[in-house]
Amino acid sequence: MRAIWKGAVSFGLVSVPVKLYAATESKDISFRQVHAKDGGRIRYQRICSLDGEEVAYADIAKGYETEDGEMVVLDDDDLAELPSVSSREITVEKFVPSDQIDPMLFEKSYYLEPDKAAAKPYSLLRKALVEADRMALVTVALRNRTSLAVLRVRDDVIVLQTMMWPDEIRVPDFNVDTDEEARPQEVKMATMLVETLAGDFDATEFEDDYRQAVEELVRAKVEGGEVKRTEEAPKGGGEVVDLLAALQRSVEAAKTARGEKPAADKTGTKKATSKKATSKKTAAKKAPAKKASTKKAAKKSTSKKTATKKAS
Repeated sequence: MRAIWKGAVSFGLVSVPVKLYAATESKDISFRQVHAKDGGRIRYQRICSLDGEEVAYADIAKGYETEDGEMVVLDDDDLAELPSVSSREITVEKFVPSDQIDPMLFEKSYYLEPDKAAAKPYSLLRKALVEADRMALVTVALRNRTSLAVLRVRDDVIVLQTMMWPDEIRVPDFNVDTDEEARPQEVKMATMLVETLAGDFDATEFEDDYRQAVEELVRAKVEGGEVKRTEEAPKGGGEVVDLLAALQRSVEAAKTARGEKPAADKTGTKKATSKKATSKKTAAKKAPAKKASTKKAAKKSTSKKTATKKAS
């Protein structure tokens, strides 16, 4: 794993230098949108909804849409004035009972690894959390924003779990009818069912059947040769590739407008020229053979003349 953040946990006068690692990863199956005919990737352009023109990244700004549907455009100067936090400190605000925090507030989990010199205070904090059966409610600056989070212990490792702000939890806008009470006999049967299905949680008992089925399906298609061999897109940023392609097309168009042949034609001309040159060289090599034949013919005619003179 690669550390994504470095800082220190601060509680009281104790400071524990730590590294932050992402504790989870998504293994959800994702599909690409492709052309069914040849498997080519479908690309999307940044088109302005008003003038219909493609917009370069440099011309894209951040916009905040109001409740009335109006758009407020914010530039870099506006964003620079917003409060920004770059602290490298995880500050413990208080230690709270573990059962007081609704799991719905939890967002993303990270592992905390202590620096070599901080093994002892790290172990002290971990044991204190376990013994007290509490979580440390902390504030931490991640991605230039202050986040609310908790520190808890999992398998001897301290985990930092970021939280949503309380006003981000939605209130259900429907009512549940609680006046309809179940009969004692029904409650008893439901309780028996709960007891029958009771057990301890073991995450290894459960598997993602859908993901496994998709992977097996893809594997079978690959082994059966059902694969679209498409050309790989050039590596690099999409904007640079698009710009280079546009410049290349522009150069070719300008040359055509001036009456010059495209690069491909020039290559063809070179090939044709080299072909002609080869033919001339071959012809030149064969030329001596023709001279030799002429000499033989001359020799024959001389012999004939000599024979005629003798006959006379």
